[in-house]
Amino acid sequence: MEAGARIWISDAEGDDAWILAEVKSRTAALLTAFPIHKPSSIIERPHLESESKSKEGDNDAPGELKYEGVELANNPLSETEQAEGKDNDMITLPHLHEPAILHAIGERFDRGEIYTWTGPVLIAVNPFQRLPLYTNEILEKYRRAGLLRSQGMGSTTVTLDPHIYAIADLSYRQMMAPGRKSQAILISGESGAGKTESTKIVMLYLTTLGMAANAGGGSGEIVEKRKSNGNGELTVMEKVLQSNPILEAFGNARTLRNDNSSRFGKFIELGFSRSGSLLGAKVQTYLLEKVRLGFHASGERNYHIFYQLLRGATEDQKRLYNFHDGDTHGIELCNYFHYTGQGGAPTLREFTDEEGLGYTLKAMKSIWQEEKVSKVLALCAGLLHLGQVNFDSVENEGGQQVAAIAEGNAQNSLTFASDLLGVDMTMLKTALTERILVTRGEAITIQLAPEKASDSRDALTKTIYGALFLWVVQEVNQSILWEKDGDVRSSVGVLDIFGFECFAINSFEQLCINFTNEALQQQFNKFIFKMEQAEYEREEINWDFISFPDNQDCLDTIQSRPSGILAMLDDEARLGARGNDRNWADRLYKHFIPNKNQVESDNTRFSATPIEKSRSIFTIRHFAGPVKYTATTGFLEKNKDEIPVTAHNLFDFAESWLIKEIYAVQKKETEEGACAKSNGKPAKTKTVGQQFKEQLTQLMTKIETVEPHYIRCLKPNDAAKPNMMTRRRLTEQLRYGGVLEAVRVARMGFPVRMNHDLFFQEYRKLSPSVGDEKLSWSLSGNAQALCVRLVDMLLVEGKKDHDAGPKNPNEEGIGRFEKVRRLQLRPIPMVFPKTDVQLGKNKVFMRKPAHDALEAHRVFHQTAAATILQAWIRGLQKRVRFLITSEAVLDVQRFYRGCKGRERWWKLREDVAGQLLTNHFRMLIVRRRFARAKFGIVLLQGFYRGHATRRELATIKIQSQHRMRKQYHKFRLVVKASIALQCRLRRGIAKKVLAELKYEQKDIGKLKQNNEKLKLEMASLKAMLAAEAKGSAGKAASEMQLREKEEEIAKLEKRIHHLEAELAREKETAKKLELKLEKEKSRFAKREEDITSLRQQNKNLKSNAAAAQAAVYQLPPGSPRLVPPASPRPRAQLPQHRSVESIPKMPDLEPELQTSSSAEVQTEAQTVYVEKIVEIDVHPAQLAEQKALVQRLEEELNKERRSRMNADGEVIRLRAEINGVTLDDAMIQALIPEGIDKQKPDLMPVMENQSSFTTHMTSATDESTDGGFYLSPLVAIYIITLALSCCVAILRHQAASRLRSLA
Repeated sequence: MEAGARIWISDAEGDDAWILAEVKSRTAALLTAFPIHKPSSIIERPHLESESKSKEGDNDAPGELKYEGVELANNPLSETEQAEGKDNDMITLPHLHEPAILHAIGERFDRGEIYTWTGPVLIAVNPFQRLPLYTNEILEKYRRAGLLRSQGMGSTTVTLDPHIYAIADLSYRQMMAPGRKSQAILISGESGAGKTESTKIVMLYLTTLGMAANAGGGSGEIVEKRKSNGNGELTVMEKVLQSNPILEAFGNARTLRNDNSSRFGKFIELGFSRSGSLLGAKVQTYLLEKVRLGFHASGERNYHIFYQLLRGATEDQKRLYNFHDGDTHGIELCNYFHYTGQGGAPTLREFTDEEGLGYTLKAMKSIWQEEKVSKVLALCAGLLHLGQVNFDSVENEGGQQVAAIAEGNAQNSLTFASDLLGVDMTMLKTALTERILVTRGEAITIQLAPEKASDSRDALTKTIYGALFLWVVQEVNQSILWEKDGDVRSSVGVLDIFGFECFAINSFEQLCINFTNEALQQQFNKFIFKMEQAEYEREEINWDFISFPDNQDCLDTIQSRPSGILAMLDDEARLGARGNDRNWADRLYKHFIPNKNQVESDNTRFSATPIEKSRSIFTIRHFAGPVKYTATTGFLEKNKDEIPVTAHNLFDFAESWLIKEIYAVQKKETEEGACAKSNGKPAKTKTVGQQFKEQLTQLMTKIETVEPHYIRCLKPNDAAKPNMMTRRRLTEQLRYGGVLEAVRVARMGFPVRMNHDLFFQEYRKLSPSVGDEKLSWSLSGNAQALCVRLVDMLLVEGKKDHDAGPKNPNEEGIGRFEKVRRLQLRPIPMVFPKTDVQLGKNKVFMRKPAHDALEAHRVFHQTAAATILQAWIRGLQKRVRFLITSEAVLDVQRFYRGCKGRERWWKLREDVAGQLLTNHFRMLIVRRRFARAKFGIVLLQGFYRGHATRRELATIKIQSQHRMRKQYHKFRLVVKASIALQCRLRRGIAKKVLAELKYEQKDIGKLKQNNEKLKLEMASLKAMLAAEAKGSAGKAASEMQLREKEEEIAKLEKRIHHLEAELAREKETAKKLELKLEKEKSRFAKREEDITSLRQQNKNLKSNAAAAQAAVYQLPPGSPRLVPPASPRPRAQLPQHRSVESIPKMPDLEPELQTSSSAEVQTEAQTVYVEKIVEIDVHPAQLAEQKALVQRLEEELNKERRSRMNADGEVIRLRAEINGVTLDDAMIQALIPEGIDKQKPDLMPVMENQSSFTTHMTSATDESTDGGFYLSPLVAIYIITLALSCCVAILRHQAASRLRSLA
């Protein structure tokens, strides 16, 4: 780490984790550097005195200077080297450590390259966007390259970029190799890193290759065949791929880190035949997160199937599953249900829930029948309704507060849940509110509190859904499994497993997940060791002295029996009610840290401080780092996960076949069958820890027998945004994913590997004094032998320099270059064991101390050479600068002298010009002064003359305005007086006309007289028209007069229509009165029947009065008696317009509570009351008056119609005469339209019982509420008739005038 070297410095506070810097100076105690991107800052790191080994486990030399948090940086690659893929495999980096890997991944991510090799491990960074990396063309390119490589025809110089297709193709080609060894692709990473998508891509590639081998074509042909297959039968490839949407719908959920997070682990095994054809698949799942059913955090979701069902169901499905939008009070269904609305029911970014339901139903219907699909969806809907069941607290017989199903919606939800689940509602209610304990063969029923009942509800839901998930996996396996096991020659397994987890509070799930990753990491370490061993053997180097780390002690701490963590948890679970989380934590403390002041176990894997002990917290040091677990987070309950007895009864007696099947699958999965068969006792239930260990053991056994391949998925940021990388989060994932552990394992051997030509080119310069005759400067001939000779010479010279010690830079006789070298800070001695540098056939393997020593001396020689070059260049720069300066001085002197001469000459010119300018300026000043004086005088004269003129004009205008105003005022007074006089005269005339009109409107007979006058006037008009038509000179004038007469006839016709409408209204009024009379008659008849019955009862009461008084009441003397009602009001006081409905009802009689005297009084009162009713509102005179009015209107209307018919005849005769045709009366009668003289039939029925009919006619004029007055219909008709008469008189006058003018 000489000055100028590029290094990485750890940053504990920033998001970058590591800062790229350059060494400024270095001493034995302190290293000073400045960041590359911020040179003004200074960073200092102290020397590590007590550590001789780095955190990665390097075997550093004792004399090497090591600084805290500092690592050497690799030289940056050029664009050409990047294009050639020099950084495709990070294992080829000279410096292989955490910052180097982080920087390489970040550089490739910025270029859009998300895949990188780290030896046999493929690192995949989630881009959070769709990239064109998975097209059919790219798939075909990797398929062809793999096929050619497997047949020995592939190119050794051209390699494809890192890709997930490459590792999938490698696994398939190795499976098809002569050994036919099965393969496994292990995909791991934290939530949101892209494990699920990577699994889909791998399965797509493998199934495509399997179908291509079966069809004998390429991937493009397979796609075309899939598109053209129209018979409806799915291929094996399609069945396997269709299983993914089903498993995702029932096992994936949205978390804060990922929209489509798999909440379970799965191992998908694809079976292939000897020819490489795909035969089928099998799915094995691990540790479903059932706790999500009862609770999920804000911003998260439950499993996808619930939201797909609620948002994507049709109206018929909603009615079938009782999803009523009206019950939610405007809330969305997903937010209404308890199991889906806790996190706010957010939507997904990639696809909607409606689309997800379509994908899920398509996949389910492709492998299941319609009835089974509907039953599964109904079960999911039943679980949603079960979550809506709430509990109230009631007091039982013993005085305790116990749970009871709440009234209202909770009862409905319980009914819906029992119907959809297919279980008995009573037994379901019992399973929710009661618990049965079996002790010594006796069953004890315990009623649960409301809180415990809610927990019991959630536990039942988790049990049903967990069993349903196992059943779904089983059904999927039955549909995609190969037919015969003998046909499967080999297989490729794809493991999608959860990554290492470390949260603020870690529970049982995190312990199982980290235990799985610990076991996989051990297998990974063994695999890396195996790969390293294979490469060492291939290069024929000595590696027997290398030791690799092992984490078996951590696995033993967790799983060993009987003292492992999980084993003691199972023992605590067997204690039943006596066991709890606190006791289990105390047992762990006593076993692993038994001493009083001990905080760490002997194997350093288990630790707990006194404060952590008081909080039931313990720490396990995993390969990725220490993790703190809180024992009181339900370890015991989650491990037991037992089904209550009430739930067993519920499932055993369920009517639904689906419930029985999933229950059978659950029992098969959790019960120990071997124990039941051996001793005949009931099968014991396995704990979750036991099930998980068995599954993990089977998985590890499977992986041990296959050839593994590794994909580590990384998440660049927590915001799920594209083109953004948080380096600290990436560092944590590299550590948790075991990548850095793999690097540490690799560094335990020979982490630095260089080709022979690169090694010789880099380190030949360390021996500049060695001539070409001893060691060639070019790598020709045997490269391995030349590298061996170079290493030997370097070790000899390094030993000499180390033995000679420090050299005096002022020694006489040494050259300038040697003096500069001695003035430089000496690097670490180039003394290291020769075994640290192993020369293979094609590579040079170096351990880090040897590589650091060679690098330090290379930088030392480069620095010395750079110093000499800088000195020569600086001297040359100084000499060139001196010559340039001398020439510049001469030029400046010449220019200065010329400038001084030109300055004197210019001064003389300025003096002459100044005199000329002075004279001219003085002349301008005088001239300007004269012009201003002249302008001012003219302006003053103009102002004065204008003022005098305007004053005179203003005086004239004022006088004119005054005279005009005076005359105008007089004129206005005269006008106002004239208008007032006219108004007064007109008012008098109007009053007289109004008085006459009021007088005439009271006489209805006047209407008939007016009509007669109108007829006479019409006859005279006709005669005048006839005379005028005969005497008119032109036919055109007669036609014009005829049209005018026709308009007059039209006005008469309008009047007839108005009279008809008025008559209809009056008839309608009569009908209403008749209907009212009929109703009153029926009501009176009913009243008379009631009165008759009452009178009969009164007679009976009088005859039995004495007996009733003695036998029933026996009233003592002085008892109060019923007072008869007051005498009725005289008839004159009754209101005339009171309807029958407004009369209050007579109180009901109760004979058993009244005496005979009181009954007689009431009977009399009833009689008087009925008489009142009969007498109310009966006015026969009004009825007769109304009938007479209607009859008169009909007669007048008939007369008007006959007049109109006569007028039409006259018009016809006039038109004929105009045209020169003479018509007689018969012909005119035939030309009149039929029906014009017909009257509408009189539908007014004859009034019966006129004495009982009541009506009230509105007066002719009534004052309204606003001060005006109201005209009755008859008056309105009379006024209209007068108006028409006036119009006829005016027309007659005009016609007479016209005749006189013609005469």
